[in-house]
Amino acid sequence: MYMHYCKRCHHVHMLNGHRRECPNCNESITELKIPYMDYVSMDRDARELFLVRLEDDVQLKCLSTTYRMFKYSKWYKKQLNEQHKEQLGEQHKLVSQTALIPYLAGEPMMDNAVSAI
Repeated sequence: MYMHYCKRCHHVHMLNGHRRECPNCNESITELKIPYMDYVSMDRDARELFLVRLEDDVQLKCLSTTYRMFKYSKWYKKQLNEQHKEQLGEQHKLVSQTALIPYLAGEPMMDNAVSAI
């Protein structure tokens, strides 16, 4: 179990994985450093104080963590694949726009050459 905080919902989520989106509102969530057992052992007052700390941007940054193995996750690989496809599409457009090769006099005739006179 991993602890996440949604700033939009003002809610701490206990999720079974390193998630990036809130299950309630689909907005971006922040993974917290606090272990699951530490959070569930807090009493009600401690949890309310913890929520107040999370609402402050500076405190949230101190209490958050980055999943160190994110490069091996499915969502990261999917994101890289989509970026790679976009880059290939842009490169293909550039190549197709500049692929006109002029035919030079004196060279052997080529079937796929374009002559510019």
